[in-house]
Amino acid sequence: MARTALQWLSLVGIIWLQSVSGTNTNFPAYSSQLKQLLSMSQLQLNNLAFASDAGKIFGFISGIAALHLPLWLVLLIGSTLGLIGYGLQFLLVSNYIHSLSYVHLFLLTVIAGNSVCWMNTVCYVIAIRNFPCDRQVAVGLSTSYQGLSAMIYTTMVDVLFSSFPTQRARAYLLLNSIVPLLVSLVTTVFVREINVTDGKSMKFGFVIIFVITICTGIYAVLGSLKSLFPGLSPLSNAIGISVFLAAPLLVPFKEVIRDISVDNREIKVHDFTAEENIGVDVMQISVKEGEGDNGNDTPEVGVSFVKEEIGVILMLKRVDFWLYFFVYFFGATLGLVYLNNLGQIAESRSCPGTSSLVSLSSSFGFFGRIIPSLMDFLLSRRRYVISRPAFIAALMAPMAGAFFLLLSPTDTSLYISTAVIGVSTGAITSVAVSTTTELFGTKKFSVNHNIVVANIPIGSFIFGYLAALLYHKEENGNGKCMGLQCYKTTFITWGSLCYLGTILALILHCRMQKFYASQKS
Repeated sequence: MARTALQWLSLVGIIWLQSVSGTNTNFPAYSSQLKQLLSMSQLQLNNLAFASDAGKIFGFISGIAALHLPLWLVLLIGSTLGLIGYGLQFLLVSNYIHSLSYVHLFLLTVIAGNSVCWMNTVCYVIAIRNFPCDRQVAVGLSTSYQGLSAMIYTTMVDVLFSSFPTQRARAYLLLNSIVPLLVSLVTTVFVREINVTDGKSMKFGFVIIFVITICTGIYAVLGSLKSLFPGLSPLSNAIGISVFLAAPLLVPFKEVIRDISVDNREIKVHDFTAEENIGVDVMQISVKEGEGDNGNDTPEVGVSFVKEEIGVILMLKRVDFWLYFFVYFFGATLGLVYLNNLGQIAESRSCPGTSSLVSLSSSFGFFGRIIPSLMDFLLSRRRYVISRPAFIAALMAPMAGAFFLLLSPTDTSLYISTAVIGVSTGAITSVAVSTTTELFGTKKFSVNHNIVVANIPIGSFIFGYLAALLYHKEENGNGKCMGLQCYKTTFITWGSLCYLGTILALILHCRMQKFYASQKS
């Protein structure tokens, strides 16, 4: 198979991996039931949400492993950790084992959360190395699919366990444990580094992938709004999303067909010149590999600009790093904490259909993650270079407003706010990958970025614990809190912190003005 086809096939494999690797994002869909099954308090449940994020503290280990181990082995280690973490939890809630304490459950959740880091690291490294001229676009496209994970798992549960509504927590844990491992085993054959020597841009293929991705997102959003489409059965929804996930295979298939056509034309021309001796220059007639996708005058798509190549120690000494750290802390991390608590928030407001709300946040998160890639692709000429920190600030402002909108008692405000927070969180998560490479380079990216996202468990603990304490303060004595007062102070605090993060992002933008100005010249 030609190298170009293998490059695209590796991207398809990354897309599939990212689609199922976000196992921690479906926690809100079964957290309330898990709380009842294990007779936990809200604080204990919040600690489990923190534990899932705490696995990212050890994410740097996967980065180091990616520097020294084969990537297929790193991938299998990650999926195996997920099998252990979620699998033992499934056995516990299914009463197959009884010897696990709450501490054991906490540690298993940490292991399960850490497994996501291993899979993400492999996906990032493959995208960066296999698409050197389009790495920002490739990374953004593939990571956008992780935003679909919660929706995909919810759809699978609706199809496979629709007859067992009281078993949803067990169903999620079972699928979380086995699905990533199965997909890893399937994709490990072609999710590997390709020896890219020409470094050419592949614009036409990305156009196809973008069209497929946008259509997938539209379908996911419509599938999440079940109240508007009561005739759409869970099975039909599952078939539809499966077709869209398989659709990117069209690109490597096109490359294979083109290569076969090129080979046949070259053979015919060679036979013609040998038999007839008509001096036809075969090299002028044959189709050159890559011609038609990108001409000599076409600018490279998604070219990243690297400010400098530095390691962890030097990075931690930079003011820019700490500004960036707290921008992420008050932005994407805060959004993730909200999404982790979505189950309890919906329950406190007596909002039916928590799984639909989780699917909605997942679908809009998917769209949010693809926005930076689409902008990189469309505005690829250097004179249109966009400041990443300014873009993050533009995302955080409406997100802060969404937290204050949650003070409204209507279900409509809950759905709108969840959609806005989902879009903003997804977009910041995606653009952060590009920001890390621009600020600190690509050579140590796998370690540097895992250091940056280590703020997620810190924020999960601080913000989540604060929300749990305020929730506990308003409890009615039976472990539940009902009414707007349960999260009122929490939303005001989160909204204010998000506005603070917006200001920090603008400060970082001002500090990087010289750097971006030099890229336009």
